[in-house]
Amino acid sequence: MSTSYTTIRLDCNGAIATLTIDRPESLNALSRKVLEELEQALHEVASNTEIRVLLLTGEGRAFVAGADIAEMRSLSPSEAKDFGALGSRVFRTIELMPMPVIAAINGFCLGGGCEMALSADIRIASSKAKFGQPEVGLGITPGFSGTQRLPRTIGVGKAKELIYTGRVIKAEEALAIGLVNQVVEPEELINTALELAQEIASQSPNAVRLSKEAITGIAAENTLFGLAFAHPNQQEGMSAFLEKRKPQF
Repeated sequence: MSTSYTTIRLDCNGAIATLTIDRPESLNALSRKVLEELEQALHEVASNTEIRVLLLTGEGRAFVAGADIAEMRSLSPSEAKDFGALGSRVFRTIELMPMPVIAAINGFCLGGGCEMALSADIRIASSKAKFGQPEVGLGITPGFSGTQRLPRTIGVGKAKELIYTGRVIKAEEALAIGLVNQVVEPEELINTALELAQEIASQSPNAVRLSKEAITGIAAENTLFGLAFAHPNQQEGMSAFLEKRKPQF
């Protein structure tokens, strides 16, 4: 990981990469620069075959508090459309990463931040985290695919309630409605996320990748199931099971 970034940090430790939004002075607000660097870093991670899990988090008191309103305020309609398209493209890249993506949500997770978290495969939240799509209070709609991913994650009715009211909810409510997988104390957040990442990384990387592809398209499941049998990981995994030993992937 040799690329130098100014608004994010990308660190790699063995099979696990950690990507941190690093603008704590603005609560990690998503400017165009952040999105562009994030997109570049995601492509860098995707091209590294050694990485089996990607961890997303934010520096300081926020995961991501939203898009950069100071930058957005003066956008023309066409410029706003382009900005929304950029964010949606970046978050689609997160969603389609070849490895699982875990969001470790340490604080404010609002607007574009909530939309970014929704792009991850798994979301673990600090008990101090807060979630919401407050865009209607700014006179706009969610712009980075939140109107699409939020209903698919928590159900249409609840998503409409949160989007129409702009209400901000606490971590425990986010857990209750299925927005996050787990809530832990702030000091336990990163270790909990890393433990889960290590557990995933210890499995067959080929099978995990194919499983992720299958989840994003159920119709392809049978084909991908068959493809798994063409990879050495399948022979090793099943042989280890029958021989009552831990597989060596």
